[in-house]
Amino acid sequence: MHEDGNGGGEHAATPGPGSGPGQPGLLALERELTVLLRRARANQGEMAREVHPDLESSAYGLLVRLDECGAQRATELAAYIGVGKATMSRQLRALEELGLVAREPDPADGRAWLVALTREGRERVSRVREARRARYAGRLADWDPAEVAELARLLHQLNRGMEK
Repeated sequence: MHEDGNGGGEHAATPGPGSGPGQPGLLALERELTVLLRRARANQGEMAREVHPDLESSAYGLLVRLDECGAQRATELAAYIGVGKATMSRQLRALEELGLVAREPDPADGRAWLVALTREGRERVSRVREARRARYAGRLADWDPAEVAELARLLHQLNRGMEK
């Protein structure tokens, strides 16, 4: 059975007023994205706990962003994640208490601070991300590498379109 409980079969879409020829495809996309996002949220919680047992699921994305992009201002992180200053401050305080991030003066602006992974944070995040990539490699081992690259390209295109 399909994870969303609909049996995973093809669904006949009855075109309604104003529906375009792509409507069945959009319904299928919505269904599959719902499953993917549900799994991603569950995986994010697992990965957060692997980094540190007390880490909130939502903070894992901050650590990944810092791992990929290096030190950033809290305002940049808040804008990227899509949360307010108060929420970001609370999350960063919790990450500091866990020893995963540290604040340092911004050399470009002495009034501002940059948030960066600590050595401990970098090591923990790297270990979890490497394990995740190994799981992806195992699950996609029977895929053609060109298909994996095409999926990544299409997901990137979708994510960019969602930013607009």
